[in-house]
Amino acid sequence: MLKVVNRVFLGLVGLVLLVLGGSVLAVGLGAPAPSWWIHDSRHDVLLSNAERTRWRDDGWWWPAVIAVLAALMLLALWWLVAVLRRRRLAEVLVDTGDGEGALLRGRALENVLAEEASRVDGVDRAHAHLKGRRSAPEAHVRLALEPHVDPGTALHDLTTGALTHARTSADLASLPAEVRLRGVRHHAERVS
Repeated sequence: MLKVVNRVFLGLVGLVLLVLGGSVLAVGLGAPAPSWWIHDSRHDVLLSNAERTRWRDDGWWWPAVIAVLAALMLLALWWLVAVLRRRRLAEVLVDTGDGEGALLRGRALENVLAEEASRVDGVDRAHAHLKGRRSAPEAHVRLALEPHVDPGTALHDLTTGALTHARTSADLASLPAEVRLRGVRHHAERVS
């Protein structure tokens, strides 16, 4: 969801900036200004004295300007935090029983989980990644199933095999998982 919002937001901002910048450049280079354009010629100023001081004496002007700018700043900060937030779990905390604990690389557990999941009968490809906290990871697994496979059987084999092995090897109390299944495209088989 965040990826879609990010792309749409950046696309709209880029489109607006491209149209405005291109229009300013075209008018500045001597192209005739369109009828909807806010200036008349290339020598026109961006904001005249009358435009700048138009609403200065009105009581609503400055609170409205500050509110809009504050909302834009909060929206930009929210977007920045969402983009910079780490999406993958870098390490998993493993309880060693001595009170110290050990750290297991998240990529290593993801690779082993994906490799074992791809060995399930009828699975063409498997991808796995971990999210959540390092003391309570969550697995997100995508399986590409061959046409002859029953999805319920493949899910059961994944749950009792790869996910159970990952949970017990990392000594986790639980390993919640979201599994997405999709079929692999195939050509029709020739019958003779």
